[in-house]
Amino acid sequence: MKRLMDIHTHAVASGHAYSTVDENLRWAAEQGLQLVALTDHAPAMKDTTCHAYFANLHVLPKELHGVRLLKGIELNILDFDGTIDMDEAVLQRLDLAIASLHMPCIKPGTKKENTQAFLKVMENPYVDIIGHADDPSVPCDFEAIVQEAQHQGKLLELNNNSTTAHRPGSLPSLKQYILCCKAHSQRVCVASDAHFDTMVGNVAPIMALLDELEFPQQLIVNLRQETFEAYLREREARIGGR
Repeated sequence: MKRLMDIHTHAVASGHAYSTVDENLRWAAEQGLQLVALTDHAPAMKDTTCHAYFANLHVLPKELHGVRLLKGIELNILDFDGTIDMDEAVLQRLDLAIASLHMPCIKPGTKKENTQAFLKVMENPYVDIIGHADDPSVPCDFEAIVQEAQHQGKLLELNNNSTTAHRPGSLPSLKQYILCCKAHSQRVCVASDAHFDTMVGNVAPIMALLDELEFPQQLIVNLRQETFEAYLREREARIGGR
């Protein structure tokens, strides 16, 4: 199936990514993508962005090289109570927010503590997506995460880096995560987590794994434009009154 959108990408502002926004979108256009979300790391990640970077994302065009650009963020979960590193005033101006556990920002806890971090952050109305919760270095209860995601209307990310050497040892955990989502008909999104322009839109390995596990395509929200647009309307309704 044609790749239409990539909703987890990084540019040079993330500190350990190596392409500009322009380079990412130019590559996306060459690959035939229709939409890319820029989701640079939030400020708690060392040597990365600052608050003003996200406050000023509105200066970026809504479209670049014919590709729609969403201005987003990858938030860092800072503790087991789900505290994040960006304020509501900025979050309400962004198009999309991913929340993830990153070891530079939090020391992994017990399975119960890690799970609680994800459950609590999903209570935040501005959080849309839980990022790479399959990471075996941060063990958690997939059943609890899936059930809370359904309750809160959140998406769970299936991250292509979990199929590569970038996140070693993740494949068995990723398969378990996918099967748990499948068992509960939980909505997911597939994403490259690109840190270089030629990675943007590259989700072939994760899509092959989803095919192998017979995961229903209708649950992949960013596979078709109409389902992703429906999610964005749902998101707007969720936070619109705040």
